[in-house]
Amino acid sequence: MQVKMKNKLYSYILNGLLISLLYGMIPSWAFAVDTFIPPEKLKYPRLEFQLPRAEKIMLENGIILFYLQDRELPLVSISALVRTGSMYDPQGKEGVAELTAYMMRTGGTSKLSSTEIDERFDLLASSPSVSMSLDSASVNFSFFKDDLDIGLDLLSQMLKEPAFEEDKLKLAISLKNEELRRITDNPQKMAFREFNRLLYPNDARGRYATTTSLMKITRNDLIAFHRKYFFPANMVLSISGDISKQEAINKIRQHFDQWNNSRQALEVAPPPKQAGHGVFFVRKNLPQSTVVSGEFTVSKTNPDFYAFSVLDFIIGSGGFPSRIFTAVRNNEGLAYSAGSFYRARANYGVFGTYAFTKTDSTFRALQLVNSILQDVAAGSISQAELDWAKKSILNSFIFSFEQPGQIAVQQMTLTYDKLPDDYLSSYRKRIDAVTRNDLKRVAAQYLNEKRRLTLIVGDTDQFGPLPEKWEQPVFISPQQ
Repeated sequence: MQVKMKNKLYSYILNGLLISLLYGMIPSWAFAVDTFIPPEKLKYPRLEFQLPRAEKIMLENGIILFYLQDRELPLVSISALVRTGSMYDPQGKEGVAELTAYMMRTGGTSKLSSTEIDERFDLLASSPSVSMSLDSASVNFSFFKDDLDIGLDLLSQMLKEPAFEEDKLKLAISLKNEELRRITDNPQKMAFREFNRLLYPNDARGRYATTTSLMKITRNDLIAFHRKYFFPANMVLSISGDISKQEAINKIRQHFDQWNNSRQALEVAPPPKQAGHGVFFVRKNLPQSTVVSGEFTVSKTNPDFYAFSVLDFIIGSGGFPSRIFTAVRNNEGLAYSAGSFYRARANYGVFGTYAFTKTDSTFRALQLVNSILQDVAAGSISQAELDWAKKSILNSFIFSFEQPGQIAVQQMTLTYDKLPDDYLSSYRKRIDAVTRNDLKRVAAQYLNEKRRLTLIVGDTDQFGPLPEKWEQPVFISPQQ
């Protein structure tokens, strides 16, 4: 009996050792429960993005100030938008607006010479930028919190009392002339400049600086332009960084309160009354053609803005998967770069396409682009394309708000464009609501080949026969 019990005990021990040995030899994953879940089947709570808001403060002298605190770094950032632009250049003196902005930064102030200003900025290890676009002037400046007073003092001098030193103006005009001379060496830049000029016939938006207009500009023109457009009520400011709200208000008041002017802010300029259309050629002996085509379309305030934004993304601004890029570059190999652009403003918009292609494929590339526009107008956009475009736009939207300074500038820009307060907060919802029927409707309504303007820069003699049904092109010479 005892022998049997001993044998049974030995048997249990032996089996246990064998099982332990087997477990030690066989990888542990072989016994693990299969818990792998493919990424596409993972379930997690919906990510919610709460749009931060900058505080809007109206100062006594008319300046609208947006403020947002950011204590992460000891820095302060200031941006400004001024309701002006190159479209306000005096006729015959195109270039005044751009030179005014350039000289505000480089031409000294009534208290400090240009050399002294540069030295002060060198000590701050920072320098503001002042630039002029078609319908606004913008200022951007960042500096250490400890330099707050000296930074604001220099900025206020530049904005309020620029000196426009004569020798600096001569240098600025000389540099601008050189830039104009070199435009002919940059066919893409020249093409877009001429496209814009033709798109706005009989409109100030289509006028550009030339060597002739620059010759007529004097220091007094810059003083008059500055006096007309740079005043408190015509300006929107944003300040963000390591500064409290009250300190920001106090400091802006300290440096800008003496800048009084009873004038009201200018209104948003009315939209252009007339759009250029037709086919235009610029003859240039090059192995590559630049093809730009476009027309007016919906503004930011139009309810169709959201659908048109998605449409443009699918047509050509969405990168590699977009239709123009896929067809013209990937499938046909006709161009290294091709796509579309949509420039939406407060009361009108511009939609366009472009392709940089070989001379002998110029017409082929343009026909391919036009056929894509016809297809989307016929309702060929798939649900997969719509889903991809909406997801891409919505995912990239959040990156516009990475920094508090970006948030303050975004809200400042809304005020400048006089857009509704809920524009940013409702943007994602309205993009998400776009349907295929919306895309078909806006494509059919706003893409019209008969209204389109096409400009081609290249070796026109080598383009080959003009396609049937095309109107005869007009040959133009670029302005310099």
